[in-house]
Amino acid sequence: MSAKNYTDVIIAGKVYTIAGSEDVEYIQKVAAFLNGKFDELRRLDTYRRQTPEDQALLMELNIADDYFKEKDRADRLEAIKNAHEKEIYELKHALITAQMKKDVQEKKQRRAAAAEEKETAAPTGTKEISAASEVKETTGRKSQKKDK
Repeated sequence: MSAKNYTDVIIAGKVYTIAGSEDVEYIQKVAAFLNGKFDELRRLDTYRRQTPEDQALLMELNIADDYFKEKDRADRLEAIKNAHEKEIYELKHALITAQMKKDVQEKKQRRAAAAEEKETAAPTGTKEISAASEVKETTGRKSQKKDK
């Protein structure tokens, strides 16, 4: 459990000692927010004419209103973030699928080119072998004629 931090703050002109587990800077930030709300409401004539109890209630209502507006805003931003994450996932999936299709096509093209090269190379090699055989046969006949 974290230690409590104590700090003096001024809220609505009164000094309070506040204890909390948050940092002193955070406690000061909360006190500054409350002072801003008090200043905002004090500018209104209708607020100043209210009893202290009604002023406190108006203050609480304004803070609750701010809270719910920010919560709704955070929820909308979360929904937008989730939609973007989903879109990114789908785009990555589409990219990977396209890359795989491209790789398959390139592999087919390489195989087709290799097969075509093999086909054109095979008849030439066969002719060369046949020509070499004919040379041997001719040479062999010449040597047989010499022997006779």
